[in-house]
Amino acid sequence: MPADRFRVDVEGRALELSNVDKVLYPAAGFTKGEVIDYYTRVSPVLLPHLRDRALTRIRFPNGVDDKSFFEKNKPAATPDWVRVETLPAPGSTKGRETIDYVVADDLPTLVWLANLAALEMHTPQWKIGEHPDMMVVDLDPGPPAGLAECCPVAVLMRDRLADDGIDSYPKTSGKKGMQLCCPIAGTQTADDVSAYARRIAQELEKAHPKMIVSKMAKNLRPGKVFIDWSQNNAAKTTVAPYSLRAQRTPSASTPLTWDEVEAGGRGRRPAVRQFTSAEALDRIEEYGDLLAPLLEGGPELPL
Repeated sequence: MPADRFRVDVEGRALELSNVDKVLYPAAGFTKGEVIDYYTRVSPVLLPHLRDRALTRIRFPNGVDDKSFFEKNKPAATPDWVRVETLPAPGSTKGRETIDYVVADDLPTLVWLANLAALEMHTPQWKIGEHPDMMVVDLDPGPPAGLAECCPVAVLMRDRLADDGIDSYPKTSGKKGMQLCCPIAGTQTADDVSAYARRIAQELEKAHPKMIVSKMAKNLRPGKVFIDWSQNNAAKTTVAPYSLRAQRTPSASTPLTWDEVEAGGRGRRPAVRQFTSAEALDRIEEYGDLLAPLLEGGPELPL
């Protein structure tokens, strides 16, 4: 076996790791081995949010400063113990009728993916064979607005959803924005969920036109926060909680407390910000999984 490859046992599965010293985040000197270590350590809280969901990966074989590619279909030489689900692929850019999706239900699969430099993990709002059990509201700030401007919009969205009996849980995107994740009943179609999210976004835009935009046109976004209700389309995915992101430093999509978001909206320190992978792990030690309620289900949306 080449010197840059070695075998490990992960929960009874034999995996061959390679090039663990390769630097995938050059600005931080963060290696593939550290990516594998992060995903191993975060797995107890990450895996429940990946389980039973078709997984889209973004791979960076030569690091975040080089080319990347989206991967939905299972890669070549996928081990036979990796769960694969064949699902319809409407609108596939490659003309496929179906896609053989990887499903990350366990730690061996997660380590195998990390070894492939699959830095980012994205999932749909539905479990395989089911209707959406989560609604996602993506808050996308248009420069010069940033994460600080997302905070008061998040609070407005939280309070409006609460009027309809919908709980929401905030997390950073790991890049520039924020997402609110809402557990729902799983009895309504993705079209229904999107229509509800759009209606609420339009309500908030009408009430706060200087802060919020609900239309997708980019020329309307500068200095405002775009409430992207379209994330609930059945064909779209959202970065998973605790997933790494391809930034200069290894940031992670990190759950927040509402106290932090409210303080950020008032401009108080410490302000809400994007967190590194190390900080995300520290926060898990402090708070546990702040998004655990997403796993417990929620109510139907009032349509």
